[in-house]
Amino acid sequence: MVGMIEALKSVTAALPATAWSTDVDEIAGHARDWRGRYQGKSPLLLKPGSTEEVSQILKACNDAGIAVLPQGGNTGLVGGSTPQGEVLISLKRMNQVRALNTANESLTCEAGAVLETIQNTAAEAGKHFPLSLGSQGSAMIGGLISTNAGGVHVLRYGMMRDLILGLEVVLPDGRVLSDLSGLRKDNTGYDLKQLFIGAEGTLGIVTAATLKLFPRPASTAVAIAAVESPRQAVELLGFMKDQTGGAVAAFELMPKNAIDLAVHHIPGVRQPLASAPDWAVLIELISAEAERAPALLEEALGAAFERELTSDAVISQSDAQAASFWALREAIPEAEKAHGKAAKHDVSVPVSNMGRFMEDAIALAEAADPDVMVIAFGHVGDGNVHFNVARKEPGSDEAFIERMAPVTAKIYDLVDTHGGSISAEHGVGILKQAELAARKPTEVAVMRAIKQALDPKGIMNPRVLIGN
Repeated sequence: MVGMIEALKSVTAALPATAWSTDVDEIAGHARDWRGRYQGKSPLLLKPGSTEEVSQILKACNDAGIAVLPQGGNTGLVGGSTPQGEVLISLKRMNQVRALNTANESLTCEAGAVLETIQNTAAEAGKHFPLSLGSQGSAMIGGLISTNAGGVHVLRYGMMRDLILGLEVVLPDGRVLSDLSGLRKDNTGYDLKQLFIGAEGTLGIVTAATLKLFPRPASTAVAIAAVESPRQAVELLGFMKDQTGGAVAAFELMPKNAIDLAVHHIPGVRQPLASAPDWAVLIELISAEAERAPALLEEALGAAFERELTSDAVISQSDAQAASFWALREAIPEAEKAHGKAAKHDVSVPVSNMGRFMEDAIALAEAADPDVMVIAFGHVGDGNVHFNVARKEPGSDEAFIERMAPVTAKIYDLVDTHGGSISAEHGVGILKQAELAARKPTEVAVMRAIKQALDPKGIMNPRVLIGN
């Protein structure tokens, strides 16, 4: 214990007082995850204010063999940012926008910048940063990079991986790997930034990024439409894409039970359709032409109605109404949390397999336990569904999740059968580490070889993703 105390003193010795804390209450605010499933602990909270300070910290920790855990907005869902004795490194103080280049359509910011701030900064410059998700008011760019975040506009713009032009990363030994130039073509060997995107802080700490910006859509339109099933939702998606020339920016699937929970638990949320269907989809179209998106959406939905691909639809008539449609979709995770804990499965399958997977997985879960209800919602446009299994009655707890472990294994088997992935956008963390190792042993072996090369002492987030 004395040795650890001396080692921690060596880490803080060269740092200003604002860059570290041992205050129990302050650390506690960083040591519990959003879902309330993981409770952590840390002997020391580090709060660097610059890349130089991150470099000093990692060099000192590496020299002393001290394990560290980087943390952004602490909005992760798989336990990857909850410390269990590691030194906690919060990037919150590193939150500046370093550069904005409208001609290059790029923005360079530090890892602690909040996503919503970046969206607003881009909009004020007449540009668009398209990553959008429910936690955007607190999620930070570094964490979003480290988990390769997705969100609701992957269909149009891709994952976080697709939105990054360059990174600045501090390696475990304190060296700084930096390329923030904003180049779209750089064919000089390995694309090293890709190693750190989705690595969950196991290879180094992202301290800054150059992000892609896009032209702002001249018009946007949002609708909610009824569908009979996930299979019909996939058919409607393909039809809408063809009818609109690829103008579909988001296509979100919502079951009736998820909508009912949102209306019940979240103030101001309502069901916009005249009669509540078993399934509904939220559709967002964008256009480069002013006023074009609403007319295009109306034309396409009219054609879909004639094809019997939807039986009812409501198109937003104002920005406020469009926002209310999105509020319904974005309220689902919070409403589900209010109902009780669930066995959660952030999975993806090829879009073409989505309908069959959903049918098979729902039947599997309901057959395993008549006490459950499946709350399956998400981004059908990119094949990502949040397939969650909860008790019908409110109050699911940790014991229920443990009881569902055999069901989870069978759902992941089904994901494999349909050619999918057990982690679509939330990452692996500690929640899925064992499943990943069992299902992808060769891939995990390669990842461990890379980690050994970059982090031979194993100090970087050692319990997460692939472990040490």
